[in-house]
Amino acid sequence: MTASPPRLSVCIQGMTCASCSARVEKVLKQLPGVTDATVNLATETATVSGETDVASVQRAIEKAGFSVPTESLTLGITGMTCASCSSRVEKALAKVPGVLEASVNLATEQATIKLTQGTSAAALIAAVERAGYGAQLPLPSGEAPAAPARALPDWWPVALAIALSLPLVAPMIGSLVGTLKPAFSMARC
Repeated sequence: MTASPPRLSVCIQGMTCASCSARVEKVLKQLPGVTDATVNLATETATVSGETDVASVQRAIEKAGFSVPTESLTLGITGMTCASCSSRVEKALAKVPGVLEASVNLATEQATIKLTQGTSAAALIAAVERAGYGAQLPLPSGEAPAAPARALPDWWPVALAIALSLPLVAPMIGSLVGTLKPAFSMARC
């Protein structure tokens, strides 16, 4: 039993008639490694079978005069320690179907991914985790990260400071009022 070739689905914008879809289908079938290509005008999608990548499919569709809607996504990446780590994450993201371009910044621990619409963020996170690193979607703007749980209340350091300084301050106040005499005196009586 032979395995079926990999399939790739891409959205297409700008097709208005059957002639448009036929032109896109013809261009896609000419790509190297493509065994079959079908274009559906109603759903505005192209399904390509064979060994090809999303970037070459996108270029072919744009060559035919249409566009592939793309979006950009940023992921927070954890566990990277060197440039080799960021390179591994980029390669793992680039292998996910639908990813056009992936760029990882080690300093900010973020990956910026350009992808076709409909590509799952869960698939991107899973690819990063398979590479041995952590990934998460950033928090929506305006939403603060959860504060770490504190074992002691905020007033605890102040109470501790008062308790520790009380033995030093009490004799000073007592000598001002006159109830306590200093332990030694400079004057001889």
